[in-house]
Amino acid sequence: LESLLVLPYLKSGARVVDVGSGAGLPIIPCLLARPDISATLIESSPKKGVFLREALKSLQLDERATVTSNRFERMPSPEAEAITCRALDRFEILLPRLIEWAPVSCVLLLFAGESIEFQLKTMQLPFETVSVPTSDRRQLIILKPS
Repeated sequence: LESLLVLPYLKSGARVVDVGSGAGLPIIPCLLARPDISATLIESSPKKGVFLREALKSLQLDERATVTSNRFERMPSPEAEAITCRALDRFEILLPRLIEWAPVSCVLLLFAGESIEFQLKTMQLPFETVSVPTSDRRQLIILKPS
């Protein structure tokens, strides 16, 4: 259910890019809850990409979502109103690249802990946080365009 925390930050009809989609969280629950949004799921693992395509197909979401098996940093900046990310290997290292890669006008919705929050403060970027229910450490970080 924590995936649904991003819903209030997605504009009507939003195009969302989910980086490091893995098991489809947070984007698949969001697609189920909001039929007005569309998504691109970026997953570097080909095996996970196959799983995501099958999951989208079985949930009849494949008309509104596509899967790309690639690393986000090897792709051009997407056309999107929002970028979500729940789990990314080497998140602290890739965070500056993710911010630079994101379109200027989009909101970044990042599930992370204190280390990412500290890093954003160090980068002097404005953001807000929402605590993830039943978690002492994880939160949703909302990084809006400047």
